[in-house]
Amino acid sequence: MSAAEDQNRRLLRARDAMDRDYAQRLDLPALARLAHMSEGHFSRTFRRTFGETPHRYLQRRRIERAMALLRDPAASVTDVGLRAGFDSLGAFSRAFRAVVGVSPSQYRERGLVARVPVCFAKAWLRPVSFGEAVEGAPAVR
Repeated sequence: MSAAEDQNRRLLRARDAMDRDYAQRLDLPALARLAHMSEGHFSRTFRRTFGETPHRYLQRRRIERAMALLRDPAASVTDVGLRAGFDSLGAFSRAFRAVVGVSPSQYRERGLVARVPVCFAKAWLRPVSFGEAVEGAPAVR
């Protein structure tokens, strides 16, 4: 295995940990240890390889999970933020607004959350190859 392949494998190990354990307290030293790199080298290499810093990647994964959790109208916004791995409602709201453009409550109120089972929403909004429209479905732009 070449040095580049080994480095990529170690970076993927850390990224997989972020994908799997997004709700846990993950900090740069712990992620760098998973990749067997110094913190500075890990951060620079991760950004060069994946196009964003480890912190931004983890934050985006948490926001994506929160968007899915907001589909449940019975779950409070605070509970969604805590389940997605944020320490407080304020931190969750700030990060959500920065990534999505609206607050979690506005996201839910504006109907940006599908009010149908997830499997239907995924089928309805699934992009179609070569721009062909699916009968009965709106064109996704």
